[in-house]
Amino acid sequence: MLKRVASDVLGLSDIGSVIKPVDYDKVDTDDYVMHEDNEKIYFLIKSKSDEYCFTNKALIHLDGTSAASKKRMLYRYEYDINTVSNVMLETAGTVDLDVEVKFNIGSTPFSIDVHKKHIEELKDLYKALIKIAEIQRDNATMLKFAGESLSLASATLNRTEGTEVSISDEFKAMNELAFNWFAQTKKQYNVKDFGDVFERYINN
Repeated sequence: MLKRVASDVLGLSDIGSVIKPVDYDKVDTDDYVMHEDNEKIYFLIKSKSDEYCFTNKALIHLDGTSAASKKRMLYRYEYDINTVSNVMLETAGTVDLDVEVKFNIGSTPFSIDVHKKHIEELKDLYKALIKIAEIQRDNATMLKFAGESLSLASATLNRTEGTEVSISDEFKAMNELAFNWFAQTKKQYNVKDFGDVFERYINN
């Protein structure tokens, strides 16, 4: 018990390890992955107090206040409603024991210390997060353009109302078509599953 408390004071308990796929079923966060809905773990970092589980659909964070406490809080950050940004990788100096990956997901900042022996695996995660951030940024731009196009089309149709020829039914049909188009566009550019990105970059 005293050793665990001492490691907390020294900060050593916060240095995580990258867990191999063969051991995913041995960690606590595996119980909260929605395997029934084809959710899959692609990368997992575990320290004495925390687990960071990167799946194709979300980051699952099991947050422990300290290694000496059994209380933990579970957080889930879905990629389709939380944008990844500010991805950074801090490599180790000569005397450092750890490397650090930093990023934001939505409005939540993360800074995860990992033992430097895992630097190669962490480079893979860094590249995957960079790619997810790029895709989300490009998709947000496309959705903005789509929304502006829909607003312009709607305004144009509205201006034709009140003319001598009644086009009320035609307007309703066009409006429905436009909104159905936007719904499909949003579905296309609001990605929920980034399994293909993880498959490309994660080599563990």
